[in-house]
Amino acid sequence: MKHSKYGINTICTHIGEIEDKQFKGAVSPIYVSTSYEFDDVAVKRYPRYFNTPNQEHLAKKIATLEHTESALIFGSGMAALSALFLTFLKSGDHLVVQNTLYGGASHFIREEFPKYGIEFTFTDGYQVSDFAAAIKPNTKLIHIETPSNPLLTITDIKGIAELGKTHNILTSIDNTFASPINQNPIDFGIDIIMHSATKYLGGHSDILAGALAASDELIGQIWHVAKNFGGNLSDYTVWMLERSMKTLALRVKKQTKNAEKLASYLEKHPDVKAVFYPGLKSHPQYDLAKSQMHGFGAMMSFELQGHLDALKFQKHLKLIKSSMSLAGVESTVLSPYLTSHALLTQEERDAIGISNQLIRFSVGIESKKDLIDDIEQAILKTKTEAI
Repeated sequence: MKHSKYGINTICTHIGEIEDKQFKGAVSPIYVSTSYEFDDVAVKRYPRYFNTPNQEHLAKKIATLEHTESALIFGSGMAALSALFLTFLKSGDHLVVQNTLYGGASHFIREEFPKYGIEFTFTDGYQVSDFAAAIKPNTKLIHIETPSNPLLTITDIKGIAELGKTHNILTSIDNTFASPINQNPIDFGIDIIMHSATKYLGGHSDILAGALAASDELIGQIWHVAKNFGGNLSDYTVWMLERSMKTLALRVKKQTKNAEKLASYLEKHPDVKAVFYPGLKSHPQYDLAKSQMHGFGAMMSFELQGHLDALKFQKHLKLIKSSMSLAGVESTVLSPYLTSHALLTQEERDAIGISNQLIRFSVGIESKKDLIDDIEQAILKTKTEAI
């Protein structure tokens, strides 16, 4: 696997740069052409083939960060995930996927797989034994998400990788919540890593993108399918993503540090019923998270006590934004039952523990004190209105 000799901030800053040989600019030039020479060239470049200069170079940065040989960049996280699934699954094949999963991915599986004749099983839980129990003779892929969205459950990455290898089944992971700064699943034996690059890789709430990272062989197989789907990213957005990733480690480490402090504060708060954050020792998979993560990440969820209206609380926040996405430098909150998991039925949400009082919290880079003050004033206003 590909391990750089450089430190993490150097990788973020310099790996995947395009040298400006003509004008010696400090940043990568943008190649926006959609048409390239075809005769007497080693590589026939075309945007839909994921091999324009900006696409090709940024893929090197992502692969280096994830310790893989290759990577591909897509127009969204779902474009990356659908390419992954439809490369390795065909009619008659079976997917095992954990039940605590991003709502959009869950909906895609339930809605689209029957059209392709692909079978699937959502596990009863997130333990390795739950996945083992779901394996069938026609299982071709096991897909996990850890930490999961939005309950921050932790799945044993090494255990899943070993399970897959024992049964000759490919394994994949959504590594979005951790980012390559806090977790490198390839080091534990996972075959394919997926990111919604809209989140931490982009980091500024202004880019829609996705990525897959794996061995040359597996990325080659994905490429042969993905080029037919047209899910590539425009080169201008690729350039923006490369620029944003220069500060990836700096951002994520600061966000993670803030999240650890905010989680401890919320856990002690009398108006908070529960906090879901793998960095808390009260988290049931704290030891597992510590063994497979470099840091515990900047995502958490918490449930307000029943006497507080969760939606009114979010409206009273001043600094922390009520927002659909996550992982920007600004702190954001949302209600999963109205957003990421709105496509699931109430019964499906109840089954996986997503209550209407649950708030997903993406912690940004602001001052910890300012974030705490904002939460306090919002709780006070919400309580006052309830009297």
